[in-house]
Amino acid sequence: MTQTVIALDVGGTGIKCALVGLDGTVQHAERHATGRERGAEAVVATILDIAEGLAATARTKGLEPVGAGLVVPGVIDEVNGVAVWAANVGFRDVPLKAKLEERLGLPAALGHDVRAGGLAEARLGAGRGHDYVLFIPVGTGIAAANVVHGQVYTGAHGAAGEIGHIVVRPGGPQCQCGQRGCLESIASASAVGRRYSEQAGRPATAEEVAKLASDGDPVAVAVWQETIDALADGLLIGMALFDPAVIVLGGGLAEAGEALLAPLRDGVKARVTFHREPAITRAALGDEAGCQGAALIALDKMNRSTR
Repeated sequence: MTQTVIALDVGGTGIKCALVGLDGTVQHAERHATGRERGAEAVVATILDIAEGLAATARTKGLEPVGAGLVVPGVIDEVNGVAVWAANVGFRDVPLKAKLEERLGLPAALGHDVRAGGLAEARLGAGRGHDYVLFIPVGTGIAAANVVHGQVYTGAHGAAGEIGHIVVRPGGPQCQCGQRGCLESIASASAVGRRYSEQAGRPATAEEVAKLASDGDPVAVAVWQETIDALADGLLIGMALFDPAVIVLGGGLAEAGEALLAPLRDGVKARVTFHREPAITRAALGDEAGCQGAALIALDKMNRSTR
């Protein structure tokens, strides 16, 4: 019987789920609503029900579930398997790993969604073949995963990678973290849409702003250039700190493709002094990266336990 891992990537609005083979291939995928408006306990119950359903689906497909990986946003104690704090879904000190193991009767691992996505991109996606990968998803917020020799560095308190909260414009826009001028407050997809809406007097998504900029809309051109400049400054700081061989950009803003990447590469090149310039590329796994990363952290844990 072919072995598989149950993988869940929990976001503020949706839960991406999959059965992932030991080679990283997705064998089955599902999507469900998070339902965070029902409260944290209800979200936990939903996660456990979905995981149990995936185990049953695996068996009907002739697959043998051998473990489970779960990734969530926020501050995660990966060693003890506890979601310490996750504002998007209301978690506070929730022992998700233990709950998952109790429900499934399988070994489980809990991880951070961005770090898991970075792990997947480094091992299976756009960073494959590189030992030093910096994965930066640019969506509602901006975060990073520093992957070295196939392992993600979490930091002393599980909070490494908050590149979105590097101040690139002192005194700039107010960020939700309380600082002003954070990279996230200027260059996240939500910030791009917000700034255009404020200046143009009509709503637009970041994707729409990118298209409007390519069509020559003057407000969109200005907002897009500000975004590129802020991102280039942020990447330069990332390069100085981590010296990556490749920077992999994901998230909603990366959907703009070369409209983002081409001017961003030029912006970084213009700023480089002593740094060795990394490749800058778009993520390859799309929104499946979190699920594949969840499977990888589960497999890593199982492999460690058998040594």
